[in-house]
Parts: sequence; C-alpha cells; structure tokens
Amino acid sequence: MTTAEATPEHLDETVEHADRAFLGHPKGLGYLAVVEGCERFSYYSMQTLLTLYMVNYLLPQRFDAVVGLEWMQQNRYGGMEGQPLASAIFGDYTSLVYLTPILGGILADRWLGRRAALIAGGAIMALGHFLMAFEGMFFFALLSLIVGVGLFKGNIASQVGELYKDGDLRRAMAFQIFYIAINVSVIAAPLIAGTLGEKVGWHWGFGTAGVVMVAGLVLYILAGPWLPKDNRPAKGEAAKRDPLSTNDWFRILGVVLLVPVMAVSLLTNQEIFNAYLVWADQHFQLTFFGTTLPTSWMITVDATVSFGMLVAVAAFWSWWGKNHWEPDELGKMILGSFFTIGGGLCLVVAAATQGDGKIGLFWPVMFHVLNSIGFAHILPVSLALFTRLAPKQINATVVGIYYLSFFLANQIVGRVGGWYSSMDTTQFWMIHVATAATGLVAFVLFRWFLGKRLLSAAQETEPAVA
Repeated sequence: MTTAEATPEHLDETVEHADRAFLGHPKGLGYLAVVEGCERFSYYSMQTLLTLYMVNYLLPQRFDAVVGLEWMQQNRYGGMEGQPLASAIFGDYTSLVYLTPILGGILADRWLGRRAALIAGGAIMALGHFLMAFEGMFFFALLSLIVGVGLFKGNIASQVGELYKDGDLRRAMAFQIFYIAINVSVIAAPLIAGTLGEKVGWHWGFGTAGVVMVAGLVLYILAGPWLPKDNRPAKGEAAKRDPLSTNDWFRILGVVLLVPVMAVSLLTNQEIFNAYLVWADQHFQLTFFGTTLPTSWMITVDATVSFGMLVAVAAFWSWWGKNHWEPDELGKMILGSFFTIGGGLCLVVAAATQGDGKIGLFWPVMFHVLNSIGFAHILPVSLALFTRLAPKQINATVVGIYYLSFFLANQIVGRVGGWYSSMDTTQFWMIHVATAATGLVAFVLFRWFLGKRLLSAAQETEPAVA
C-alpha cells in the first residue's frame, strides 16, 4: 500500500496487516528505528567531534571569534581554560539535551501532540548543525540542538512502546531493536562525520550531521500511516483525561527514584565522549603502518562492540529464557553493573601500566567489550522499564523523566572530566569504578525494597487499560 492509499479510514487495517512486517514487529518500528538512527547519527557526530573541536581548534585558535564565550568563561565557568573549560561546556551541553525532553514530553502530551513536537525538534536540530559552520554562532548552535533534541527525543521513544498492546511481550525486544539502530548510527557517525571533521575540516563534519537529520525528518513525515495515533488533544480534551490513580502515583515515584540511580551507573559510559577521547588523543597508540587514525574512530570501536553485545545479549536471553529462569528488568540492570565495573577496571589497568610510551589498544578494547555488555543490560532494559511503569496519560512525560538520568550523569561528567588535566590518570578512572559500584548497590536496594511492588502495580493496571 502506498502512502497515498493509507487514508485515515484504512489506517487500522493497515496497522493490523503491518503488525509483524518488520522482523516480526510492527512496520512502524522499522520506520521509527531508521528515523531515530538519523537523529542519533547527527547527535553523535556532534558529540564525537565537540570536545576534540574545542580542545584542538576552537579554544586555542578562535576563542575571540565566539560570541559570548569570554563572558561565559568568566561568569559560568569560573575562569577555566583549555581542557577543563571544554569539559565543562561539553557537560552542560550534553546534560541539557537530556533535560529538555521532559519539557518536550509535556508539550506533546498537553498541547502539540508527539508528531508536531518531533517534526519541530528535527528541524531545529538541523538548524543547529548548520549553525556550527559559523564559529561565532557556537553557543547559538548548541542552544538550537538542546531545544531540538528536547522536542524530538522522548516523543519518538514513547511511540515505540505504543506500537504494542498492553502485555505484548515483544515490547522489550522492540527497544533492543531500537537501540541496535542507534548503535549502527554511532558506528557510522565517527567514520563519516568524524573523519571529515578531523581530516578535511571541522565544519564538514557538522554539516554532514545536519544533512542526515533532514533526511530522517523527511522519512518520519512519509511514515505517518504506520505510526501510532497522534496524542494531540482536541480543544478542551486535557480537562477530560482520566486523573492519575494512587497506583499511578506510586509508579511515578518509582520512576523518579530510579533517575539518580541511573545517573550514577551511567557515568563511565558518558565519559567516553569527553575526557576519554582527550586521553585517547594524547596517549593511545593510533598510528599503524605510518598512518594515524582519527581519534574519533575510538567511538566507532565502542559503537561496533556495543552493537555486537546488544545482539548477543538479546540472543542469549531469548535462548536462555526458553528453558531457564530469566531475571526481570531490574535483575538485568544489576547484572549489567558488574560488567560496567569490570570495564572501568580495564581503564585503571591501562593507565597504571602505561609507563613512558603510548597505550596499546588491548585494555581500551577490553573496556569497550565489558562496558558494552553492561550497556546492553542497562540502557534498553531501563527504557523498556520506564515505559512499562509510565501511566498512559503522561507516557511521553515519563520518557522525558527517564532522560533526567542522562542530564545528571552528564553534569557530573562535565565537572569530573575537568579533573583529567590535574589528577593522576589511574585515580581518575578509579573514581569512575567507584561510581559504577555505587550504582550496583543502589539497584540492589531499589529492587529489594520497591522493585517487585512496582512491577506488580504495572501488571495490575494493564488489564484495565486494555
């Protein structure tokens, strides 16, 4: 059926026939995965290049050209210079792009609807990437990206969950597929935009991100017939929505309490794009047969390993669950924390054994392997858990709350990452191991005291909604 044929009166029939058209999942999942892949390509192109761009070019060579940078340095960043200043700016940017999704979710739930909010967000993000071509507009570009991601991010993830009826066991696997699409984009972004940025010109990398964002936005508009019904309220509808029950508020409380726990557990993973890249740029052995590889390719290594681990972990639990007991979402997140701790210890070993030469890639690669196994047990599983706990009336808002954990994690990364220049590197990475261990303990306590009650509360609600 063509897009033109998918008129509103045939929409339900179209969705019914397409329910297993994409790898046994609704056709809409395929479209949402590709659109999210385009958005994540553009975002991770920016995230991969941003710290290197500031440390190696913008701050030492073009400081005076950036509108507002001197004022921000003195009034926001306390006179920081060089790598600590770059780390602080990176932390503010990457944290704010995860704070604004809660506002985007509220706007979508109460006024705009997900579709309009997402389209506006994609357009503003593309503008931000193109503004990066003008050094003086640096902060305006970051602001555009912060606003754009806020409107886009939660409003696409919430649509994934709504492709499935309550109780559909494919929902968790859908988010695994969704994250696989994200990781394909993270693999591609450093290879394409990262290489262009480091080897050809920084603005070529940022411009490529903008072009891919526009392509994803066009695809989303064309995919409308296979996506969930928009949640844009009619005039006066907001007042008619069902009030939140005691059960709903209990689930919201659980979601809010999980946010700081998630933030602590994410710290090592989020540092990959900040101080880790600077460390790799300065100390990793990246020259092979006379050719020095772009430092941004370390992100491709991470994303490639993450992709493989997402597929492997999903396949393992699919096989294991057929004949053995399978842990619930919180159980998998606890298991993932052990691997995150192991990954951090690999960085400690790499720093402690460096000596006077460059660091070989064995320990960094081992870090990416173990950290990616932890990632596969925490990130997609936690997103599925949040959408499962979210009351229907505020689904997009709760997904926005989920991203508060990334806001907190990146705020911490921005400050802690600045210690890299003045702290012993071994101690620097031991701090990250300690935060992963703290996350492990917090997940255990949360599951012990609240986990089972929360999951039971979500199951009690599903039949009534259905």
